[in-house]
Amino acid sequence: MANRSLSGILATVGNTPLVRLEKLYPRFDVQLHAKLERFNPGGSIKDRSALSMLLEKIQAGELVPGRSVVVESSSGNLAIGLAQICGYFGIRFICVVDAKTTAQNIAILRAYQAEIELVDHGDPVTGEYLPVRLQRVRDLVASIPHAYSPNQYANPLNPKAHHRTMSEIAAALDGKVDYLLASTSTFGTLRGCAEYIRAEGLATKVIAVDAVGSAIFGQEPATRLIPGHGASVVPALADPSLADEVVHVTDLECVVACRRLVVREAILAGGSTGAAVAALEKVIGGFPAGSTVAMICADGGDRYLNTIYNDEWVTRHFGEVSHLWKDHA
Repeated sequence: MANRSLSGILATVGNTPLVRLEKLYPRFDVQLHAKLERFNPGGSIKDRSALSMLLEKIQAGELVPGRSVVVESSSGNLAIGLAQICGYFGIRFICVVDAKTTAQNIAILRAYQAEIELVDHGDPVTGEYLPVRLQRVRDLVASIPHAYSPNQYANPLNPKAHHRTMSEIAAALDGKVDYLLASTSTFGTLRGCAEYIRAEGLATKVIAVDAVGSAIFGQEPATRLIPGHGASVVPALADPSLADEVVHVTDLECVVACRRLVVREAILAGGSTGAAVAALEKVIGGFPAGSTVAMICADGGDRYLNTIYNDEWVTRHFGEVSHLWKDHA
């Protein structure tokens, strides 16, 4: 997808900065680079997925402004990306969220004129909101004429968007990317990057970052506090064979890594980036000297100010842990 063919704000999706991190883990002889996806116009890597899943349908005449309705389950970044694109094209958007969706994200969605459909109860067996949200999407699509659900968990246009993500990284590093770290949720980013790596014959090893308590790589689902990575249901896009290594991280490790990234690199990043940083700390000691490492930073930290970057919230959930990121060693 060549964004130069687009006009307006959507032309700015992609081509995000890749920056070298020199202060995060300076004692290791590696070149560490961060792909800063917060510089997409909607603030996250999900802009790429949203544009990919909608633009092809719009150009084919399958989504028609003033007639079609987009319905999707998302409580965060994808919802905002879809709302932005639907707003630009004048397409009605209904977003299914749950009780854990932040007031800030709902406010952003409403600013884009999205309609909010709230799920206020979890699955009776697991207590998880996601199965109920997905069922609500199916019910809405069945009952609303001309409704379409992008279904980020199964839509091949989701990973297709990230062929370009990886191509940008590879181009910036002249094809030398020894390791790529990417958090998993829908599996779109990781799948798309891995598909590009294999198609182009790159030697890059893919390290999948998942949450403790996520079902994606076979763990039993458990309560998680940090949104944006992990899933309580294995997404249809998931293909464990695409990951050369899997690293699981806890909510506390995500928080500590996010705070450490601010202290050492002045980068305010979201929870899935914290997960990638935490995973990197677990594996970086095993990388050969001189390795080139790329890490996908999916969004910024401004949507986590009331959680990850809120001292009261952190202390309430984890105790007094500030010493874990204030140490510059």
